[in-house]
Amino acid sequence: MPASDDASEYPKTAARAGSRVVVYVALAANILIATGKFIAASISGSSAMWSEGVHSLVDSVNEVLLLYGIHRSGAKPSPSHPLGYGREVYFWSFLVAVLVLAFGAGMSFYEGVIHFRDPKSIEKPFWSLLMLAFAFAFEGTSWLYTLREFRTHKGQASYFEAFRRSKDPTVFTVLLEDTAALIGLLIAFAGLTLSLAFDEPRLDAIASIAIGLLLTATSMFLARETKSLLIGEAAHGHVRDCILKIAADDPGIRKINGLITVQMGPDQVMAAMSAEFEDALTTPQIENCIKRIEAKVKDLREEVTTLFVKPQTPETFQDNLDDWLRD
Repeated sequence: MPASDDASEYPKTAARAGSRVVVYVALAANILIATGKFIAASISGSSAMWSEGVHSLVDSVNEVLLLYGIHRSGAKPSPSHPLGYGREVYFWSFLVAVLVLAFGAGMSFYEGVIHFRDPKSIEKPFWSLLMLAFAFAFEGTSWLYTLREFRTHKGQASYFEAFRRSKDPTVFTVLLEDTAALIGLLIAFAGLTLSLAFDEPRLDAIASIAIGLLLTATSMFLARETKSLLIGEAAHGHVRDCILKIAADDPGIRKINGLITVQMGPDQVMAAMSAEFEDALTTPQIENCIKRIEAKVKDLREEVTTLFVKPQTPETFQDNLDDWLRD
């Protein structure tokens, strides 16, 4: 998932702080909205409102999990996890996607089917309509804030490309959740008004099933994107290019054979490079060369937390590569 160079220059400390604020804003909004939806649903008996209440409740739990993931990902490396805990945020983001499907979509389908088979007239619809307007205002505020933060990260890339290339799932997860929530509110409003206009409560149940389909699609997309990060993606192309340029410019390096990068967390990259050093260099000089490269890389790309440099001839590197590909 690489982003444009504009996005890559965004300060990482500000980016992480921005991610936390986005989640806090979404959490506050969803707690208020979920409470209001359940109250309106209990008064009116609307299936779509019950589904929307569950939707907002699940989103609230998701935000808590995302905050926990952000907190855990910042833990320092330990003997049991020598490369750190950066992927914690990927794991919890993936769990969020599963929860959206298992609880959000599942309960929406359940409510819709139950009320379709046993339709009941909606009582006091005014409160449901008022709650939908209230929820749309709060959800829209959260969505606009999250969208502004996402634009800061995405640079010149399109929205879809930025989703695919993002290494920090927290912001795009909240943005997708908020987008699904706004669409879900419109579906609930349509189902409620149509059921009242035609005196057909099954239309409200159909709206609940439609919300379930919406959440299923959202969950599948989130799971696909976070799974790729969880199992290990390469770092952004500009990170790789920077490491290669620094190494190539060092007088001790004759040739760079290959470079592997792995994204260990939103702001954590592990890199391993095979290089051929000048023949005249002694072992201490090779060590000093590696130290120079490591220091400059960490100075220019602070997200590169670990860099391994392996002295090899091109022939040895190619033999090892061929053996690895055969295995």
